[in-house]
Amino acid sequence: MSASFAAPTPNAVPLHLIARAEAENWLAARGVAAQNAAKTQNWSGKLGQILCLNEQGLPVRLAIGYGDTTERKRKRFGVVAGLSTMPAQVFDLVESDQDRTRDFALAFALGKYRYDRYAANAAPKAELICPEGVDAEKIEAIVSGEFLTRDLVNTPSNDMGPAELEAAARDLAKTYAADISVVTGAELLAQNFPLIHTVGRASPRAPRLIDLCWGTAGPRLTLVGKGVCFDTGGLNLKPGASMGLMKKDMGGAAHVLGLAKMIMASNMPVRLRVLVPAVENAIGGSAFRPQDILKSRKGLTVEINNTDAEGRLVLADALTLADESPCDVMICMATLTGAARVAVGPDIAPYFTQDNGLSHEIATAAAEVNDPVWQLPLHAPYEAMIEPGIADLDNAPAGGFAGAITAALFLQRFVTQTQKFVHFDCYGWQPSAAPARPKGGVGQGTRALFHALPRILNL
Repeated sequence: MSASFAAPTPNAVPLHLIARAEAENWLAARGVAAQNAAKTQNWSGKLGQILCLNEQGLPVRLAIGYGDTTERKRKRFGVVAGLSTMPAQVFDLVESDQDRTRDFALAFALGKYRYDRYAANAAPKAELICPEGVDAEKIEAIVSGEFLTRDLVNTPSNDMGPAELEAAARDLAKTYAADISVVTGAELLAQNFPLIHTVGRASPRAPRLIDLCWGTAGPRLTLVGKGVCFDTGGLNLKPGASMGLMKKDMGGAAHVLGLAKMIMASNMPVRLRVLVPAVENAIGGSAFRPQDILKSRKGLTVEINNTDAEGRLVLADALTLADESPCDVMICMATLTGAARVAVGPDIAPYFTQDNGLSHEIATAAAEVNDPVWQLPLHAPYEAMIEPGIADLDNAPAGGFAGAITAALFLQRFVTQTQKFVHFDCYGWQPSAAPARPKGGVGQGTRALFHALPRILNL
C-alpha cells in the first residue's frame, strides 16, 4: 500500500461526506441518536465540520461536512479542514460519489504533509483506506512530487545551496535511473553559460547548471526551473523585510523537480529533460554591478539595471540551451517577480504563453484538479520597455509597470525554436495554514500541468 493510504482493515471506521443539503435526510435515516449527536456537536454539514457518532466512547461512524458550492469555491480542500482533529483511527470512505471521493482522497493525502527536519512536527494520526475507484498510484505520484517541492522550498538556505540542490536532483536521478550531468564554477564560462556564472560568481558556493534526462521514447518535454538558492539582491541589496523569504527563491527548481518526480513515478511515456541553473546571488568583490552589460549564451547583450533581477538572467542561459535541441513542449517555472503577486495574490500561479491550445489545456486541467492558474498577456507593445538601446535587452525596466509581463517577454527572447513554450511566475509559498496546505513551501501549477500533459503531448 502507498504511503498516502492505509491497508484495508475490518476495524475501519465508516466515513461519510455529507453536503449541507443532504444533512437533514442523512441524520433522519440514522435515527434519533444521530440527530441528537448532531445537535450536541452543532453539526450541519458545513464544509469541514466533523460529526463523531460514538458507542461506548469509540467512534463507530464519522461524517464530514461537504458544505455547499459557495463554501467549496471559497475554501479549497476545505473538506479536510478538521483532519488534525480526527480520531486516531483508520477510516473507510463510503456512500460518496466519485468526484467527492477523488477530491477527498487527494486532499487527505496532501494534508498529511509536515516539515519535521529540524523540530518534531507530528503528522495527523488518522489514516484513510484508498477508496474504491481511486487510482492510488497516481495520487502517490502527485503527493510524492508535491512533498518534494515543499521540502526543497522549506529547507533554509544554509542547508539548501547550489550543491545541496544538485544533490537533491542526483537523488531523484538515482531513484528513477535518469542521466544527470552538472557544469560547475569556471567550467560554466568554458561551456558558454556566462549569465549563470556571472550571477553566482560572488558566492563561495559555486554556481552550476544541472541537466537531468529520463526516458527514451515519446514526445520531448523540457522543464526549466529557477534555482536561486538565496537572493540578497546583490549590490542592489534587498531590505531586510524583502530578504526574509528568499530561501524560497529556488522555488522554480523545486517545482520542476517535483513535477519531474510525478512524471517519472507515473512512468509517463515522454523524453524528459530538466534544466536547473543553481546559484546564490551574493555580495562580494566579484559581484556583478548595475550598468554592467553582459553577453548571454544566445549572443544577446543585457544591460543590468538592477542586480536584484537576476532570476531571468540565469534562466536566459538555461532556456537558450533547452531551445538548441528539438523540443515538443517547454515549461519554465520561477519565483520571478513581486509584480505577479500584486496582480493575482499568493494563491494563483500566473502563466504566459503564445500558444492558445496550450493555454486552454492548462486552464482546463487547473479547474479540473483545483490548482488555480491564470494566463497573463505577452503584450507586444511592452517589448520596447525591455530594449534599453545601449544593449539588446534591459533586465529591469524603469517605471514599475507590468513587471511580470516584461520579465516574461525577456525570457521569451531566448526561446525562438520551440513553439509550445509556457512560463509560470509562481509564488511557491503558503502564507498561512490552509486545508491540505500547511504554512510554508507549496507547489503551484504542477498538479495542473501533470494533469494536462497527456492531452498536451497527445499521449
